[in-house]
Amino acid sequence: MTIRVVEWSTGYLGRMAVEGIDARPELELVGVVVSDPAKVGRDAGRLAGMGRDLGVTATDDAAAVLALRPDAVVYTAETETRFAEAIEDFHRLLRAGIDVIASGPVLLQYPLGTIPEEMIAALDAAGREGGATLHVNGIDPGFANDVLPLAMTSLARRIDHIRVAEIADYTVYHQGETMRRLFGFGRPMDTLPPLLRPGMLAAGWGSVVRQLAAALDVTLDEPLVERHERLPADRDLSLLACEVPEGTQAALRFEVVGQVDGEDRIALEHVTRTAVDQAPDWPRPDHGDGCYRVEISGEPAMRVEFTHHAEGGDHNESGMRVTAMRLVNSVEAVVAAEPGLVYAKDLPMITGRGLMG
Repeated sequence: MTIRVVEWSTGYLGRMAVEGIDARPELELVGVVVSDPAKVGRDAGRLAGMGRDLGVTATDDAAAVLALRPDAVVYTAETETRFAEAIEDFHRLLRAGIDVIASGPVLLQYPLGTIPEEMIAALDAAGREGGATLHVNGIDPGFANDVLPLAMTSLARRIDHIRVAEIADYTVYHQGETMRRLFGFGRPMDTLPPLLRPGMLAAGWGSVVRQLAAALDVTLDEPLVERHERLPADRDLSLLACEVPEGTQAALRFEVVGQVDGEDRIALEHVTRTAVDQAPDWPRPDHGDGCYRVEISGEPAMRVEFTHHAEGGDHNESGMRVTAMRLVNSVEAVVAAEPGLVYAKDLPMITGRGLMG
């Protein structure tokens, strides 16, 4: 069966999704939604930098997308700064019977306990009304800290503690707004960035901890525990996304922890540097400039490091690539799922079937 797909946005992630949709034999790209007027009327293949036409013209008219009656939308538009608009888009698509596979808002990766129950119920109801499914995932939050660790737990006899971590050098990370405003890189050390305000870490990554707990039938203490540590730059740094003057925030380590009876049991950790020599005592990848690490204490003890690199060697580019492809490769499974919200723990195994040329 051919699945007719619309790609919503052609930003950095969206362009990769267009390529991915075109590569999958069971998917047919039938539409592209853009927000930049300069992109309207252009061919999707050209917007994606593929060097050829795909015969699909970009539009900024959402109603035109509904008129195409696609089976699914891969939604990679910015959501963290336009949360309400994204939720409205989801409601409209779901009620129209269109499945949605989205990169955000990340808290919808597993929203139970994170956002108001009425918001979750409304999205679920919209899906059931239209017979459509919503799935939000990616790489982090996503595959690296839900599917991968859960697959590893299938090898355990006893599980004492799980830690999932991103350990990365953000020197060439592309998102300037995220780097400076949200994370606080390049900002004075006496200024607390929004990400570190009480409750924000749990809102952003608590879904990871809660989904692991739900999949393992573990009841966590509430609220989740947040911890963080920051370090200043010892010299001026010039990053791809922003400048980091000496003395301003340059490195960040945080974790969101689920406890049982006051004891740490499931932890999500991020270790973010803006120079390779920063914070030598913080965790580092076994090799390379970044990794996702899963550590399970118990019987047996297990540890896996997942790394990725684009053909040009840029781990930030490949990070966007694996995010886009996790969404695209999930389309078939999401279309086959029951209406409403569906989470990574509930989907069948998703593979790159058809991609080995």
